[in-house]
Amino acid sequence: GKSALVSLAVTCVCVTDAKDMKHRLGFLLQKSDSCDYSSSQGKKEKISSSHRISQEEVRKWADSLENLIHHDRGLAAFRAFLKSEYSEENIEFWVSCEDYKKTKSPAKLSPKARKIYDEFISVQATKEVNLDSCTREKTSHNMLEPTLSCFDEAQRKIFTLMEKDSYRRFLKSPYYLDLVSPPGAGCGPENCKRSHTHTLDCNSNIISQCA
Repeated sequence: GKSALVSLAVTCVCVTDAKDMKHRLGFLLQKSDSCDYSSSQGKKEKISSSHRISQEEVRKWADSLENLIHHDRGLAAFRAFLKSEYSEENIEFWVSCEDYKKTKSPAKLSPKARKIYDEFISVQATKEVNLDSCTREKTSHNMLEPTLSCFDEAQRKIFTLMEKDSYRRFLKSPYYLDLVSPPGAGCGPENCKRSHTHTLDCNSNIISQCA
């Protein structure tokens, strides 16, 4: 009888200790996650502050579409603009082609080429880009034996399309104008009011010259 009571008591103590230990571990894990989150947030803030883009860099984007989309921040701004116009498939296709041309393994060429073709060029493409029938047929023929250059012509056509159309609108949009302003510009209507849909005043954080 006594041994049974002792055994029961020991079991209760073990269960209690186990629950207590589980509670402590849970608390420590939560604390660790909190610390990791704080640490990651701090790193993000440091990264964003150390990667501030200069006005000179932003102004270079207006020199050519090539300058714009070969700059990470420029590409992100242009992509956001195209998304607002529901035509982001053009830049997504261009980026996919750039990535495709960096493929080193011959075995990966065919599946990657097929994915790009199905997504952007085929008749059933979910993000079909605007290509003339001749270029579309030629690209389709290239799918028989995909090479690193099989999308080159289609990519050039889409680049030219963006260059003549959406790129020019981008340079007149808040997506670009909010990032650039002439040095020493005042706060006159011509500088602060960029468009009828987007007004920048002298308190704007975007234009430092208006401070």
